Amino acid sequence: MKVGLIDVDGHNFPNLALMKISAYHKSIGDTIQWYDLFGGSFDIVYMAKVFSFTLDYPYFVNATKIIKGGTGYDYSIKVPYENIQPDYSLYPKYTEAYGFLTRGCIRNCKWCLVPLKEGNIISYMDIDEVAQDKKEVILMDNNILACDYGIEQLKKIAIKNIRIDFNQGLDARLITTEIADLLAQIKWIRYIRLSCDSYAMLKVIKKTLQTLNNSGIKNYRIFVYVLLYDLQKNYNILTELKEIGVLPFSQPFRDFTPNQIIPQWQLDMAQWTNKKSNFKSCDFKDYRPRKNFCCNEYFNL
Repeated sequence: MKVGLIDVDGHNFPNLALMKISAYHKSIGDTIQWYDLFGGSFDIVYMAKVFSFTLDYPYFVNATKIIKGGTGYDYSIKVPYENIQPDYSLYPKYTEAYGFLTRGCIRNCKWCLVPLKEGNIISYMDIDEVAQDKKEVILMDNNILACDYGIEQLKKIAIKNIRIDFNQGLDARLITTEIADLLAQIKWIRYIRLSCDSYAMLKVIKKTLQTLNNSGIKNYRIFVYVLLYDLQKNYNILTELKEIGVLPFSQPFRDFTPNQIIPQWQLDMAQWTNKKSNFKSCDFKDYRPRKNFCCNEYFNL
């Protein structure tokens, strides 16, 4: 059987579902390839879309059967081959392992679908199952600190000297002195990631940073996701993070509304924050994203 794959979001990050689908079909002798408009007809084409705001695949798909999945299409659709090892040959430029140790989350943030998709936090896989023979692992857990199993996995990671990155971030509210000491023992691929989704959360972040500092983790090793929702509050958050030497990453607020229009100030603030040369060289109020426009004007409206 001839099977095609379409990573609708692009190839900027490995799609774990497609890698598992590929591994399964190869295991039963099917032919797998990225879908090609000029590749003739396919028996099955799988289309995966993670983000609801990603534009859909615009071209005709020549296949007997088309299966669409992922949060960008329908979060209720599950990959039937969850326990199979991913086919990393689909994304040869990425050398790390990818996976989850836990699924679900104890929080119910209004902008997040994880509670609907996965429910409360549960144990899922062991680090040895995810890492296999790789020494660097990208983990996509939503809140690994929220269960004892997750903590035990972190202890195992520290012992095994595996370099990791929790790309969804850690819950700053759950980082105690003991957890900070554990995080200090782990080898990180780059940053320890946290999230600041409101101005009230900034106080928690600052307290957590002090706890991490006391365990030997400096602020320059911290990466903070900042959800953009209020111009003045977000400006204050980013300014204070900049003052204490923390690296932020701004994300415009999305509520899964079809064809949602993102306010221009959010687009400009994200551009200012996420291009470090802009962020380090000027204040947002002095930032000029376009000719004849200075972001200070947003504050005068």
